[in-house]
Amino acid sequence: HVQLVQSGGGLVQTGDSLRLSCAASSLYGLTMAWFRQAPGKEREFLGNAIWSHKTTTYAESVQGRFVIFRDNAENTTYLQMNNLKPDDTAVYYCAGDRIYAGRTPRQYDFWGQGTQVTVSS
Repeated sequence: HVQLVQSGGGLVQTGDSLRLSCAASSLYGLTMAWFRQAPGKEREFLGNAIWSHKTTTYAESVQGRFVIFRDNAENTTYLQMNNLKPDDTAVYYCAGDRIYAGRTPRQYDFWGQGTQVTVSS
């Protein structure tokens, strides 16, 4: 079992940047992903970083604004969010899995506790 503990988040203004962190008990062999969920909406895939190939994939909605990077030595994954917009307001989750590198929540076994990001206009 892998524990994921998130930090970061908060209230920012349109155009601001924010970085979320996800500290793992161990990142070894894990594909790490970020999702978000706005009120009344389904959990949305933002991107993932694959362990073996050290590649990242992004959803079109955040491509070019959000960056995922991982520090395997520190067992921490980050979500750097730039040029934030009010539509980015949501609870953000990190997730990990050793088998899949997918885009759906059901493909991830381990989850962070979630952190609120609110972007004011």
